[in-house]
Amino acid sequence: MIVARAFWLTLLAVVGLWAQQAPAPTPQELEPPEEDTALTGVKEYAFNPLQAEKELKIGLFYAKKSSWKAATMRFREATRWNPSLAEAWLRLGECLERSKDKKGAREAFAKYLELEPEAKNAAEVKKRMGS
Repeated sequence: MIVARAFWLTLLAVVGLWAQQAPAPTPQELEPPEEDTALTGVKEYAFNPLQAEKELKIGLFYAKKSSWKAATMRFREATRWNPSLAEAWLRLGECLERSKDKKGAREAFAKYLELEPEAKNAAEVKKRMGS
């Protein structure tokens, strides 16, 4: 009889403690915060010359394969990582020109000439901007 009472008192204590606990977290609360920027849709750019060079090289690879859309995306990425990378602006202008985006090409060529006013090909680039 004493054992039965002890059992019931222990059972009541456990049930009482269990009832006082906080509710279980929801599945959304258990998930860690999202760190993948591709899923959030927002990409932040900071000066990163190494990443810019990488994007430039990949863009050149795509340009050799005449994949102008892919090359344009890579050159644009390069200019976002390092806005003072003149070659990326030149190559972006060339790709946009091939894609029939004359306004975008002129803007990219203008930025290139702003960064490299004494470039060997400055006259050629100015001529391309005029057409």
